[in-house]
Amino acid sequence: QVQLVESGGGLVQPGGSLRLSCAASGIIFSIYDMNWYRQAPGKERELVATIRRDENINYVDSVKGRFTISKDNTKNTVYLQMNRLKPEDTAVYTCNAQGYRTYWGKGTLVTVSS
Repeated sequence: QVQLVESGGGLVQPGGSLRLSCAASGIIFSIYDMNWYRQAPGKERELVATIRRDENINYVDSVKGRFTISKDNTKNTVYLQMNRLKPEDTAVYTCNAQGYRTYWGKGTLVTVSS
């Protein structure tokens, strides 16, 4: 059974930092492209960051220079380090594994507010 479990969300003040984690089980983690998506209230889901199996990385423009995606293949975990957070970063952040099949986590809520 494949599981993607996110953690690390919470309430943070503008300018603060959070690190999200997504632990994968039931898949050969190293051969999947791993993605972080987010969905803010009333908005469509948005692809935030991707780290491909070849370590190639992409970000949506709005988070470039603030967010960093990384992974540890020995721990089957992908991370999203989020710095200089803004209120508009408030969303449910969801982990996605894309390969032969696509798998989704349930998401973790990030709220940026003073």
